[in-house]
Amino acid sequence: MRRDELEHLLRAAGAIAEEETLIVIGSQSILATHPRAPADALKSMEADLIPTRHPERWNLIDGVIGEGSPFHETFGYYADGVEETTAKLPEGWKARLVPICNENTRGIRGLCLDVHDLLISKYYAGRPKDLSFTRAVVAAGLVSKVTLLERLAVTAMADEIREIVVARIDRDFGAPRPEN
Repeated sequence: MRRDELEHLLRAAGAIAEEETLIVIGSQSILATHPRAPADALKSMEADLIPTRHPERWNLIDGVIGEGSPFHETFGYYADGVEETTAKLPEGWKARLVPICNENTRGIRGLCLDVHDLLISKYYAGRPKDLSFTRAVVAAGLVSKVTLLERLAVTAMADEIREIVVARIDRDFGAPRPEN
């Protein structure tokens, strides 16, 4: 997905849900700070959007411009209406949201995750597509390992999951693996 496609989704979702502001919590939120992110980080054709004023309207977004909709068939990309609890995020993530609001969004404001907060949620989810995304972002030099570890320290999760996330971060940054 390109930045202009995300802006189109924001414009459409804002009109559908009667929202002036939507939060973008999926991988496409990288487009706020890195509109020319590497292609491997932009493979997803969906944007995860949370209505802010009417959070219950996430399913309206999903139904009208979601996967398999005429919108999706026409444009080749779509929105997933989601709830705030969809992603595991570090404390303070809302204070770090990065806005997208321009002529192409027609005044609808998209608030996108900071790239470090985004990667913490992807490392936590740990699906193959998430880990492919984290590898691409790290390889492009778009994040700091120190900042990721600081954000991880303020993310609520079980200790055993935290250890897995640290191992995933180490792997992406090329940390040497212990010999067996």
